[in-house]
Amino acid sequence: MALVAVEIPKVGLVMENARLVRWLKNVGDLVQQGEPLLELETEKSVVEIEATQSGRLVEILLQVDQEAQVGDQIAWLDDEPVAMAAVPSVSGIPATASAPPVSPTSTVSPPAASPARAFARGDEDLIAAAAMQGKLGRIRSSPVARRLAAQHVVDLRRIAGTGPRGRVQLIDVQRAIEAQSAPGAVGSAVSGTHPLSRMRRAVARSMTLSNATVPQFFVERAVDWTALQAVRAKIVAELPPGVPRPSVNDFLLQGIARTLLSFPELNATFSGDANSPDAGLVPASGTHIGLVVAVESGLLVPVFHDVEQLGLAELAHRRREAVARALKGRLKREELEGATFSLSNLGPRGPDRFTALINPPQSAILAVGRQRDCVVAVNGNLQVRPVSQLTLTVDHRVADGRLAADFLAALVEIVEGDAWR
Repeated sequence: MALVAVEIPKVGLVMENARLVRWLKNVGDLVQQGEPLLELETEKSVVEIEATQSGRLVEILLQVDQEAQVGDQIAWLDDEPVAMAAVPSVSGIPATASAPPVSPTSTVSPPAASPARAFARGDEDLIAAAAMQGKLGRIRSSPVARRLAAQHVVDLRRIAGTGPRGRVQLIDVQRAIEAQSAPGAVGSAVSGTHPLSRMRRAVARSMTLSNATVPQFFVERAVDWTALQAVRAKIVAELPPGVPRPSVNDFLLQGIARTLLSFPELNATFSGDANSPDAGLVPASGTHIGLVVAVESGLLVPVFHDVEQLGLAELAHRRREAVARALKGRLKREELEGATFSLSNLGPRGPDRFTALINPPQSAILAVGRQRDCVVAVNGNLQVRPVSQLTLTVDHRVADGRLAADFLAALVEIVEGDAWR
C-alpha cells in the first residue's frame, strides 16, 4: 500500500486557512483524479476541492466544521487500492470506520514546532545560542513579509508564522507592527473596534499586498454609450423569452477581451523579483477576466475564462450564474483563479469616477463610473449623450503610460462602435 497525503490547497493568492464544510467521499470509497473530494469554506466562498490523485480514501484526519491551514494534511489516500474487503488500516484505525466524533469547536492539532517556530516565541537565550553556533539559519518567510519587516525594523525571529510549516507571511508582520505601535493591550470591547469578517480580512490582505508590492498608475477616458445602447436594445428585442439579456458588463467584458488580444502585455502576469534578471512576463493562454461583485461582507471576483471565444448570449448566461453563486458564496474554485484583468463597475449608484486597486497577480483593472447625461460636441454640434468615465489601473512593471492610453483608446473605439456578436 502506497499512502498519499491529501493537503489543504491554496485557493486564490491570499488564502491562509479554511473550514471543512463536508466530505464528498467516505472512508473506503474509490476516488478518481479530478473528482470532487470535499468542500471547503475559504474567506471568499465555499469551493469544491478535487482529488489530485486517484486512489482509495483510507483515513480522514479533518472533521466537518474544523479549520486547517494551507498545506495541512487532512486525509490519506491509498494510490494502489485493493478490494474493499481487504482495505488495510492506517495508524491502527480500521479504514472502514469513520474517525471518532470531534467537537465543532476543536481544531486540528498543529505539527510539532520547528526550531524557527520555537525561536519565534521569544526564547532569546536559545536564539543567541543558536546564532552563535550557526544553527539559526534563514527564517521561513515570504519575500513581501521580509521586505515589510525590514522597513519597520521587525525581527522575524520573534514572529510566529501562520503559513505552511510556520512560514512568516505578510499578515503576520502586519500584526507584529500593529502590536508594536499599540499603546497597550486593549481589547476590542474596550477600544470599541469591531472584528473583521473572514472575507473582509481576505480583502484587506489582498489590497494591502497590492498597494505594498505593485507599482500602479492610472489613465482615464470618457466613453459614449449611445451606440452600445442602440445595439443592446436591438439584441434584447430579438431574444426569445427566458434567454438572459446581455448587460452593459457583458459588452464591456467582451470589449476588454477583444482589446487584450491586441495588447498581450496587459494579458500577462509579472513573475519574479524586479531586481533579478530572471524577472519576466507570463502570458495568458486566453483572456481571463474577473468581474468585481459586491456581496454583503465584502467583494468577490468571479473569473470568466476564454472570454474571446464567447458570444454575448453565452457570456450573459455565465455572468448571471456566476453572480448568483457569488451572492450565495458558492463560487467554484476555477472561478476564483486565473484572471489577468478585472472589471469593476459600481453601476448607477456609483461615483462619476473612481480608481480601483489591482488584484494581484493580475496586471490591470478597469473602473467604470456611473452613466450620466453630458453635453458633448458631435461633428461641431452640441448634443446630450450618455457618458461614463473609464479609469484603467495598470501594473507599471508590465506596461507604461503610452501603452495603457492606447489600450483604453482601443477599448473605447470598440464600445462606441456597433461590431457586436
